[in-house]
Parts: sequence; C-alpha cells; structure tokens
Amino acid sequence: MAQRLLVIVGPTATGKTDAGALLAEALGGEIVSADSMQVYRGMDIGTAKPTAEQRSRVPHHVIDVRNPDQPFSVAEYRDLADAALSDIWSRGRQPILVGGSGLYIRAVLEEMDFGNVPPDPALRRTLAEEAKRVGARALHRRLAEADPEAAGGIHPNDEKRIIRALEVSRSAKRPGASRQQLDRDRRARYNTRKFGLALPREELYRRIEARVEAMIERGLVAEVAGLLERGYGEHLVAMKGLGYAQIAPHVRGQASLKDAVARLKRDTRRFAKRQLTWFRADPGIEWVDVMAVGGPVGVAASVRRRWEEQ
Repeated sequence: MAQRLLVIVGPTATGKTDAGALLAEALGGEIVSADSMQVYRGMDIGTAKPTAEQRSRVPHHVIDVRNPDQPFSVAEYRDLADAALSDIWSRGRQPILVGGSGLYIRAVLEEMDFGNVPPDPALRRTLAEEAKRVGARALHRRLAEADPEAAGGIHPNDEKRIIRALEVSRSAKRPGASRQQLDRDRRARYNTRKFGLALPREELYRRIEARVEAMIERGLVAEVAGLLERGYGEHLVAMKGLGYAQIAPHVRGQASLKDAVARLKRDTRRFAKRQLTWFRADPGIEWVDVMAVGGPVGVAASVRRRWEEQ
C-alpha cells in the first residue's frame, strides 16, 4: 500500500495555510507547499507565504527554492515535492500537501507525461512575439476558445504555460488536447485523501478584497519596488503573478495605487473562480464548508476527524 498523503486544496483566501498549519500540529505533520509562486525568494507578501511564526511552529517545504529570474517547471516542482514527502515519511511524520495550484497538485498525485508533444520553436517564437504585441491575456482568450478545459487551469498572465498549451492543442487539433497531454497516464502515485475548502461566492470575494487590502498595508508596494530595483523585470514569469503584475505599473508611475489595487482585486476574484472550476472537476475531493465549521480551527478539527476515521 502506498504511503498515506493528506491534501488540502481550494481557492485563494479560503484559509488553507492556517488550517494546514493547525492540522499539521495536531497530526505531527509537516507541510509541502503546492503553490506555483511561493517557490520564489523575496516574493513573500504578494504570494501570501506562511508567516515566520507559522514556519517556526510547523516545517514547510518547497518554499523559497528559486530566485525570481530562475526558470521553474512543473516537473521540477514534482521532483522537489517527492523528495520532501519521502523525507517526511522517513522521519515518521505525516506530510500534508497544501495549496491552490491545481496542476502542481495533480503532478504530485498522478503519473503525468509532460513530453509527448515535442516543442515547436517556430510556433513558440510566433506566439511570443504576438504576446508582446497584444499581451498574454489575448493569447489566453484564444486558448479558452480552442481548449477551455486547459485555459481554466492557467492564469491569464502565465505566458509560458499559455504558449505551451496552445502548442499542444494545435498539434493535436482536438478539444481538450493540452489537458490530455498532461493527463495521459493518470495513475495514482500515493494513497491520497483530498479535502477542499469551500466558501459562498460572496464571502470568498469579501475575503479576497480584505486580503488585498491587508497585503497593501503589510508593504506589497515596497516589496514590488524592491524586486524591480534588483532587476527582476516584468518580463519574468514570476513577476507576472498576482500582486506583482498589477502593482508594478503603479511603482513605475503608470497607474494610481487605487487603480492598481482595484485591478488586483478583480484579477484575484477571476483567479479564484478558475481555481474553483479546476477543483470542482475533481470528484475525489471531499469538500469542507469553512463557514459551517467555524474557520481554520473548525476545518482542522473536521479534516482530522475524517482523516483518522479512514
């Protein structure tokens, strides 16, 4: 029997980090992050990394493993996560995979083949040049028309993954091809139990707005300014992430703070909606109503009870 792995997923602002830390303390566990942005050093506020206090209480893995200008792939993430899981199990501890990056989570939980469609350098150059002219979001809209299932799992600013999905979709010339390319051999790799955190849409959006305001108060503008000063330009994949793509124009004097914050709130709401679409498509997720159980403490208690009943 494969090792037992507990997984906490859900849209942004549902309290995954807090609930995961409480659950880890209760189970004698450690957290393996499944967040595509928390891998970058120096990007703390905008990625909502666990606090220093949380990280002192519970070990967290696969956080701060790359500089913002270093490339990072799903396959690399899978290797790091696998190593962390093996290490945690070897010490008799319980790993808990926590995050909202659906593809990263799937890469850990299921056998996936990332390479059957070979790269097409000419097409990539064409799409990259087009992205410079019209923006990654325009390419994302095209992907949504060609392969809505794949587009639902990719952020509109993630130019690299949008181009790859268009490349795969065009090569296969059938709906769902880019998702199928990533899902060709979906055998389970671990004995997994997945729990999803759910909130009513209105409450989720309220929390997103409050979260963005809190990020601004904590110094998100200064964090983005510092990254730009160190030469981490807006062309980098890391700097296209939520919080950074929206605030950078304000730092450069191209947008007011009010407009930048409004755009960040809007884009975060849209991102949460895509996350929810991704996770709702997974019938293996057991959903927990965050409000019904009373927040992170209740979530941790509910998940622990169900986990130990298995």
